[in-house]
Amino acid sequence: MKLSLLDWSIVLGTLGMTLIVGIWVSKRAGRDSASFFLGSRHMPWWLLGFSMVATTFAADTPNLVTQIVRSQGISGNWIWWCFLVTGMLTTFVYARLWRRLGVTTDIEFYERRYSGKPARFLRGFRAIYLGVFFNIMIMANVTLAAVKISGVLFSIEPETVIIIAGLITVVFSAAGGLVGVLITDFLLFFMAMTGSILAAYFAVNHPAVGGLDALLAHPALQGKLSFLPDLSDPNQYVPLLLIPLLVQWWSVWYPGAEPGGGGYIAQRMLAAKNEDHSIGASAFFNLCHYAIRPWPWILVALASLIVFPDIASLQTALPQVSAGLVKDDLAYSAMLTFVPSGMLGIVVASLAAAYVSTISTSLNWGASYVVNDVYKRFVAPDAKDKQLVLVGRIVTVALMVVAGLLALKLESAMQAFRLMLSIGAGTGLLFLLRWFWHRINVWSEISAMVLSFVISMYMEFGQFAFLAGWQKLVFSVALTTIGWITVTLLTPQEDADTLERFDDSINIDKAGIRQGAVATAAATIGIYATLFGIGALLFKDYVLAGALLALLSAAAVVTARSYRRTRAQDPGL
Repeated sequence: MKLSLLDWSIVLGTLGMTLIVGIWVSKRAGRDSASFFLGSRHMPWWLLGFSMVATTFAADTPNLVTQIVRSQGISGNWIWWCFLVTGMLTTFVYARLWRRLGVTTDIEFYERRYSGKPARFLRGFRAIYLGVFFNIMIMANVTLAAVKISGVLFSIEPETVIIIAGLITVVFSAAGGLVGVLITDFLLFFMAMTGSILAAYFAVNHPAVGGLDALLAHPALQGKLSFLPDLSDPNQYVPLLLIPLLVQWWSVWYPGAEPGGGGYIAQRMLAAKNEDHSIGASAFFNLCHYAIRPWPWILVALASLIVFPDIASLQTALPQVSAGLVKDDLAYSAMLTFVPSGMLGIVVASLAAAYVSTISTSLNWGASYVVNDVYKRFVAPDAKDKQLVLVGRIVTVALMVVAGLLALKLESAMQAFRLMLSIGAGTGLLFLLRWFWHRINVWSEISAMVLSFVISMYMEFGQFAFLAGWQKLVFSVALTTIGWITVTLLTPQEDADTLERFDDSINIDKAGIRQGAVATAAATIGIYATLFGIGALLFKDYVLAGALLALLSAAAVVTARSYRRTRAQDPGL
């Protein structure tokens, strides 16, 4: 497939804009490490919120949603929709706590909450574990999506895609720091949304589909259109709904949906002007991420079931793509081949924008861990800011190189998604409770991390092929949670001075926490109502849409009242 001159102009213009922004802010970004990694802690909520959304608007996300819808229907998305509960709890309870802690990275938390050599070890180890290992896995998965899209649309070899995409992104990230990422994320969000809407429009109006009404009536979509799984069949509702809502959201650590906040979400909250801006950024992100964005991807996925009903039809249509890469997630890229010239440039540019946004955030976030929590903490405590920025830029390049090499070994978006879910299984409850339960100590954290990894790997690659994926998750969560709680009860809590300093810094008010929990519940209901209300409008079920709109209105009122009460009752605000 060939792009026209107009298409190429749009794509190159988007990438050129990214590089220009990086160069433009490079002097400010390189001034000191606080500027490079946190934008001098003076960022507004709307810029941070758009950046969070753009970051999770990864090039691999449409592929993942397509694979889910093709295999499990719309209701299969509860595997990630459930993380809305985590996100809203972060918004109304944990965002203000992170902002008050005043750290440079969330990894610095370990030496604020715990003490001694074990705390120092944990800080350094988690910085490498998350900032390097986990982060590279994220970037490799996103890069795999870029490889698949480019292979389908342009028949470009994977190595070429990785070199070109990686070079552009790493130059921008190393130059612009977090401020460059935030500014381009704001611009790239609108480009990415426009592209996904155009992709949905042309997919739904493909001649084989025949428009939205014909799509919804097509027999190939029978059983795929419900927002909920079949509640009469436990083989459907247990793994697709009950496990995500009752177990997964609080028990699993997953990038972008960490229980209690963390990673690049915490980085954005720490960069906010104040607590209100931190909370506003997180709330805006969750609204857009869960309610606004998914439907264009879902429509493309549904249309792909008609055009490409199985893997064999995808292989026939895409002979230029390696057979090992032809999975259900490739159907999204295959549907883009029907976008006409002129519009195709916008769609391709939107995917390039999504790639740059996600990878640049991961590079800056990962480099912040290595620089602040390893290099500055253990290698060169007296390093000057210029030196720290230089090391950050070197680490940025190294992370991109390794992620590109790993991308060549992966095959599907779901493969990496499930691997990351399983590795973090059972640690989530600890991350939620460690702010409040003094009994939790550094050995709780270490045991949870070790047990989660060992048990999940044993479940995944040991003699447990007879268990379904959700059963492996439940066993991993149960064994890991029992393990770290046992260690917690058998070992002493941290010393009183450390705990007192920590409590003084975050200034918890119990009444404010209770109101935050109420706001969490109401906002979660409201965003789900928005998500399914949009779906009801698309499916022309106006009665359901009206009922969901009423539910949204009530939830919004409760959320606003609870937040106002939180501000009135919490002395830290």
